[in-house]
Amino acid sequence: MARTLAMFTDTSLCIGCRACQVACKQWNELGMEQPEWTGTYQNHAHFTDATFRLVRFIEAPGASPSGDLAWLLMSDVCKHCADAGCLDACPTGAIYRTEFGTVNINQDVCNGCRYCVSSCPFGVVSFNEHTGTARKCTFCNDRIHNGLGPACAKACPTESIQFGFRDELVAKAGKRVESLKAMGFKDAQLYGADQKGFLGGLNAFFLLLAKPSTYNLPENPKVPQRNVVVDSLLSIGSAVLVGLGALLAFRDRGKGDGGGHA
Repeated sequence: MARTLAMFTDTSLCIGCRACQVACKQWNELGMEQPEWTGTYQNHAHFTDATFRLVRFIEAPGASPSGDLAWLLMSDVCKHCADAGCLDACPTGAIYRTEFGTVNINQDVCNGCRYCVSSCPFGVVSFNEHTGTARKCTFCNDRIHNGLGPACAKACPTESIQFGFRDELVAKAGKRVESLKAMGFKDAQLYGADQKGFLGGLNAFFLLLAKPSTYNLPENPKVPQRNVVVDSLLSIGSAVLVGLGALLAFRDRGKGDGGGHA
């Protein structure tokens, strides 16, 4: 397997220009959408089937080194989790992991069951009513398999979004956190960089200037746990009911045939 590729987003460098969001739409040929009223400069409250990259605007009291009100900006995206709930939940094998560690959805195999939508702790996966399939960011799968970086990272004018080998980016991100703490950003931290942390680590990890919940991120995201015993009993029960139904139908048909010959 090839070295794991990852995306590091340094929110301290984001200027909210949305160049990444536009580049994502252009490269992936995502349709235009009507902006929503969110109460901020953010044009959508959540990810959609036509918005794979979402720039968040958060007005946060006490977020600056001086303790004053500050704007926190974050370009959010699919996390491509090492322990991906969407992949585990997919019953058809449509969701798969590439040799680079990224997680993709094969549109030709997806049956539109939406298990992946409910299994993502970040609300990233969306359902497309026109295609009847689930969709999300692929890290521009076609580009990275041809030696190119994702369109969003290429378009970012401040290098807030960086793409490369995961181990190298984590080391770089750690040094950046130390620098920001020295500048007075006492809450600067990495989110999802630790492979021993939640979800086995995220292949799209972030440098945050405040606690994760401030950015609408779960503090300790978890994959929904399936109750194996209950699921098994339900499956067995369903099979028994189907079998009984077929048996009764066959018996009733036999009686009908017998009555006809009489």
